Amino acid sequence: MRSTRPRGRRIAALAALTLTLASLVPTTATAAPKPTVKAPAPAVVPQPVSQTSLSGSGFTLTAQTPVNVIASSDPDAAGVGTYLAGLLAPATGYTLPVTTTSQPVSQAIVLNPNGASTLGAEGYSLSSTGTGVTVTAHGAQGLFRGVQTLRQLLPAAIESTSVKPGPWTVAPVQISDNARYSYRGVMVDVARRFFPMDQLKRYIDQAAMYKINTLHLHLTDDQGWRIAIGAIPSLTTIGASTQSGFTGGTNWYYTAAEYQEIVAYAKSRFMTVVPEIDGPGHINSALASVPNLNCDDQPSPLYSGFAVGISLYCLSDPQHVSNVSDFLTTVIDTVASMTPGPYVHLGGDETPAATPSQYAAYVSAASSAVTSQGKTVMGWHQLGQSTIPANSIMQWWGSDGDRSTIGTSYENENVHFVRDAVQQNAKFVMSPSDHAYLDMLYDSSTPYGQDWQGHVPLSRAYDWDPTTSTAKLDGTGSLVPADRIAGVEAALWTDRAYAGWHRPATSTSQFPEPYVYAEHMSFPRLPAIAEIGWSPRSTHNYTDFSRRLGTHGARWSAAGIEYYAAPDVPWSTPPSSSSLIGVHTLTTGGKALDVPGSSGALDTQLDTWALHGGNNQKWTFVKQSDGSYILVNVASGLCADVSHGSLSAGAPIVQWTCSGTTNQQWQVTPAAGGGHTVTSVKSGLLLTTASTADGALVTQEPANGSALQRWTIG
Repeated sequence: MRSTRPRGRRIAALAALTLTLASLVPTTATAAPKPTVKAPAPAVVPQPVSQTSLSGSGFTLTAQTPVNVIASSDPDAAGVGTYLAGLLAPATGYTLPVTTTSQPVSQAIVLNPNGASTLGAEGYSLSSTGTGVTVTAHGAQGLFRGVQTLRQLLPAAIESTSVKPGPWTVAPVQISDNARYSYRGVMVDVARRFFPMDQLKRYIDQAAMYKINTLHLHLTDDQGWRIAIGAIPSLTTIGASTQSGFTGGTNWYYTAAEYQEIVAYAKSRFMTVVPEIDGPGHINSALASVPNLNCDDQPSPLYSGFAVGISLYCLSDPQHVSNVSDFLTTVIDTVASMTPGPYVHLGGDETPAATPSQYAAYVSAASSAVTSQGKTVMGWHQLGQSTIPANSIMQWWGSDGDRSTIGTSYENENVHFVRDAVQQNAKFVMSPSDHAYLDMLYDSSTPYGQDWQGHVPLSRAYDWDPTTSTAKLDGTGSLVPADRIAGVEAALWTDRAYAGWHRPATSTSQFPEPYVYAEHMSFPRLPAIAEIGWSPRSTHNYTDFSRRLGTHGARWSAAGIEYYAAPDVPWSTPPSSSSLIGVHTLTTGGKALDVPGSSGALDTQLDTWALHGGNNQKWTFVKQSDGSYILVNVASGLCADVSHGSLSAGAPIVQWTCSGTTNQQWQVTPAAGGGHTVTSVKSGLLLTTASTADGALVTQEPANGSALQRWTIG
């Protein structure tokens, strides 16, 4: 950018000089042509391999603009055209015709799947001029990746779900692009927090926007079993009845038909599904459902808590090894038969109670079941400690702490497991937990997640490279050769997907809808990891990335994505609905909503006090399905509550165990003149403090226009 600014000033000076000279010549003289200035490069994420802005005003869509798909032997190409027309319809209001011809037409969006094979499976070129837009690829998959870039060349409002005025002009540009890695994934933990079908599809669409091509589903864990296995119905009638923090479910799983629908939906977005059947730990839901997987042949109690490392298949004698093997064969045969992708993930992490022989017995049985179905074994890097098939995919989730031990006398077991896997010709997907785990807190204001790897702000999610993620801290001595790196994956764990993550949840109301959690924790970090997997290493620059990403906030707002507004990103449009998700203070009259004395006692009436930054003045806003919020005090873990659910003016506002009932739900509305009103969903009365004095009690009152009912949310 620095090089273009002086050039722009020189052009402006030249234009002024031209106008001055023109005034000195006869009026019959031909005026000098106006200089042409190229527009700034569109802010595309991931950064394309090559991108050049062109002169001109670009191509403007009309209601008659065809989506012209060039005929080819790829049966999926026409579907990309239909997808694009559907993508553009809500915001434009246009029902664009999708046509198939042997030759491109003008004044159209042309999708040409007959490009050279040198483009590869996902590569594409894109040209936008005043006469039309052309995306060229070697097949439908490359067209689809190009379409994701095309949507970023349109105004941000194109992502809206309702009609907007336009105009809908595609920026003039020439792009040539291809993927750095063939595997670019996101893992969704649906076992600890079940995602309904519509919410999972929503997340698939969002990931596809940034050229993610693999959906890894963590389908089983201690807290729940999420995939129906026809031969073992108890896995869902019993094992699917719990989640982290929830019990009593009857439909917290995917039927065979629903799973196949997910696979098909992901395929339509050119994403491969990787099912994970975890083991030999993380399997309490199976132990509760199938008694003979336990050493005493009795079912384990169901578990809805938040701990890990609490379960293990019984692998201590031949009979139980046989039981486990038969179980795994049935489960994996069923899942593999419904999954057209090449991988089945076997888990393998966090098994502190397993002996080496027990662990090896699991890996042998599970691997045999996978390979017998013609699938490739995938697993967490711990799987490398046992014998695995050649070309298995190991997923590295270690951290800089592990890397610091490489080559030392205290080299840790994670490093040893990677060395063992490399010796067995394994490939690797890189998911370093201190960079790519989306459940880590951004900072102290993050309402959900964990911090065992510290905070992972956007800059940290972007500041790593797969080729050195198993190297020493100075970047040398990588354990995994570059040619054995298959790609990258972001991991969205959900075991702490609730407000007040630092203590166990006491109410299901502390859990936002899964999509709210997913979006807040993934955006903007998932696009950062997507760029690491797609773009050439030479293009990686956080300052430039954050500049480009800043324009995407408006796109996410238009799409209704509940994103986190990272403070070091120059957002072009402030976030709207997502701005209240997180930890805030509420102040009025210069005083903060406060739990007196940081009390943990139920029924303590709230007051207002001079702002001091203590946790008793911090409130986690948890969005509810109706758009209201519950307010969870950071110090006590209790919720702001209208005492006894009163409908009366003057009723005290207290703290109480979170229940999610309407007397704990608050509508937060911008107020005329600034600030917000906070209205009880139960009573319709407003959160009000008695005065500006320290210790003034907080009640609910009718709206009266008082400044003491107008709260600043900080």
